[in-house]
Amino acid sequence: MTRMRVAQVAKAGGPFEIVERDVPQPKARQVRIKVQACGICHSDAFTKFGAYPGIQFPRVPGHEVVGVVDAVGAEVVGWKAGSRVGVGWHGGHCGQCASCRRGDFVTCAKGQIPGISYDGGYAEYMIAPVEALASIPAELDAADAAPLLCAGITTFNSLRGNGARPGDLVAILGIGGLGHLGVQFAAKMGCNAVAIARGADKRAFALELGARHYIDSTTQDVAAELTKLGGAKVILATVTDAKSMSAAVGGLGIDGKLVVVGVSAEPIEVSPLALISGRRSVTGWPSGTASDSEDTLAFSVLAGIRPMIETYPLERAAEAFERMMSGQARFRVVLTTGQ
Repeated sequence: MTRMRVAQVAKAGGPFEIVERDVPQPKARQVRIKVQACGICHSDAFTKFGAYPGIQFPRVPGHEVVGVVDAVGAEVVGWKAGSRVGVGWHGGHCGQCASCRRGDFVTCAKGQIPGISYDGGYAEYMIAPVEALASIPAELDAADAAPLLCAGITTFNSLRGNGARPGDLVAILGIGGLGHLGVQFAAKMGCNAVAIARGADKRAFALELGARHYIDSTTQDVAAELTKLGGAKVILATVTDAKSMSAAVGGLGIDGKLVVVGVSAEPIEVSPLALISGRRSVTGWPSGTASDSEDTLAFSVLAGIRPMIETYPLERAAEAFERMMSGQARFRVVLTTGQ
């Protein structure tokens, strides 16, 4: 096959276009992936609207990619044609900056992002550097695995990286694309999981996901309710509303952390006294590396965790993107190529 279909954005704010391109060839330390599924993330809006500094057009979005290695370039070790692989938000690192020299690849000064730094997975084929590749377990369907490479790794990795332990009171703020996975991960890790969302109608669903407690933020004081339960060790903020994050801080226990993974342009307001008196903190968490993706996938298989998804064929990428942006999807949208 020498030609492929991609869903590209030709200019900032422009429409999605289904076009044909030559199938790309991998260079040294790169592989070509025959894409089977690619999740649509809210962060793909950075590409659609040209909001990420330095992005060049035309560009193919997509950083929740699952497929099969189709060809390998020179100097590729450990991967071969036929290997099932995935690529997430962390799409490569330089290996030379101060962060990389410390092994902190996700904060690489020259870090790459699929669909932003180079063409991503809204395509039948894509090229990826070897350091971005995660192995996909046989037990996971491609469409189920795709959202785990962004929404999954972000919630799983942030919980385990910020002190959430079995028995701890862990609250998930928001039950959406990130939150519905966060609740599952917290529960399966053995935490005393609390789901926080708007409306009493979400209670039953939250309990089905594994939450032991539910707080309706429209009728209850979130901080007060968490304090009644003993105070949260971790509040994982998956919402994009800074006011909701601010309102939850008072529900942290001693040494508790508000871990922010939902992106908001508005500031979080926190009383210095609230932080000082209980050694509380507010921190952010940026996804993870390919090895973190593999840990996320492995735990998901062991614990029976899966995302709730809606699938669309590649040629309906524009419709699928709008479905994601509407906030009505339950809960992740995934493009499939039929390959």
